[in-house]
Amino acid sequence: MDFERIIKKVKGHFDSFELFYLKEKTKKYESRDLDINNIEFKEEEGIALRGIRNKRLVFSYTFELNEYGINWLLSNCKELLPFADEDDDYAFSSPYDDYPILDIHDKEGINLDDKAKKELVIDFESSMKGYDKRIVTTRGCELHEEEIEIYIINSKGIYKGAKKTLYALTGMAVAKDKDEVSWYDWKWSNFLKDLNAKEFGIDIAEKAISFLGSSQINTGIYNGILKPQAVCDILGILSSSFLGENLFKNKTKLKEKIGKRCFSEELNIIDSGRAGINAFLMDGEGIPSKENHVVENGVFLTFLYDNYYGKKFKRESTGNSVRTGVKEPPRCGIRGLFIKNGNTDLKDDILNNGIIIKELIGAHTANPTTGEFSLGAIGHLIKNNKIIPFKEVIFSGNVFELLNNIKAVGTDIKFYGIYGSPSLLVEGIRISGK
Repeated sequence: MDFERIIKKVKGHFDSFELFYLKEKTKKYESRDLDINNIEFKEEEGIALRGIRNKRLVFSYTFELNEYGINWLLSNCKELLPFADEDDDYAFSSPYDDYPILDIHDKEGINLDDKAKKELVIDFESSMKGYDKRIVTTRGCELHEEEIEIYIINSKGIYKGAKKTLYALTGMAVAKDKDEVSWYDWKWSNFLKDLNAKEFGIDIAEKAISFLGSSQINTGIYNGILKPQAVCDILGILSSSFLGENLFKNKTKLKEKIGKRCFSEELNIIDSGRAGINAFLMDGEGIPSKENHVVENGVFLTFLYDNYYGKKFKRESTGNSVRTGVKEPPRCGIRGLFIKNGNTDLKDDILNNGIIIKELIGAHTANPTTGEFSLGAIGHLIKNNKIIPFKEVIFSGNVFELLNNIKAVGTDIKFYGIYGSPSLLVEGIRISGK
């Protein structure tokens, strides 16, 4: 990409400017009935421009990287300037020299031929179907491959770029006996070799079988284990409370709580631009990715800022500017939020009586400001050492109260997208059932 040509065109039209370049190559391999049913390939390349002039910020983007497209991009930004609001805190970042070195680009995986990738996704489906005769069908057995290249260039001196890769397996196993149940899961890695397709397929099939004969359990307050997938949904509800933007807009219960214990002493939460599915050497404004300790032994330590909201509170950016692509400007957001591993092996058999919640349904309906939630839950009841699957119950409560009732943190951390967690042993789980 000839960035110098674009820089010359843009320079002089703004007090300062920023270019964001993104190139994505994606492939999807789908297996159905133990054969490759579909292969999709997509490539997208675009550039976004943010310009500041007279304290006004404008944004535009284009996927046409020829002379016409760049001229249109510049012209569109200039036309928007009179309609933009003035703000003293609009600014771009100065250059840095402390970028982390991240091993997140799988050149070997990208260069591996299609045959090996087809075999991998077929093996994935085969391992599900072959696990038990009660597995009657599979759905959505797919391998996703993505190669991403990003550059951020601004008039202050930032000129940084890198590549990364992502691989993900997704699939559902349907089990049937007297009833019919299913289990869907997904797993990702920056490296193809780290995805054990057969092992993951067996895990999905095993979980599907374990839910045969599910029914409602009694309404009550239980002690039990929240598995990583469920905890990641809880973190998704909590996460917006940590953002500087929501502090500015008075949409967080953590306002004026820095330095105070707000959660269980067992809880340690980190937001890292170097962890999770969006890990990269820099954030959406070119600031080096950092590891921010948000909660330590239950004490709330810091909000998370991008450049703009950091200036609002006279704080340095924590590297929390995120972009969803070329079409949207960067915003203050979560990079890779996770609960640190504890020191307790929270295997299912640790409970004599209690519940294990493996999946939550409807997390998007929760109130992220107050923390109130009422979600569907699927899991197992442990009663006198007997394992009983349950479904169609409601798990309700408040995220802040729930995370104050943690009694132990497991050692089995897993990342689902930008959230990660080990299993948690929790008291006071409110269940509405029969």
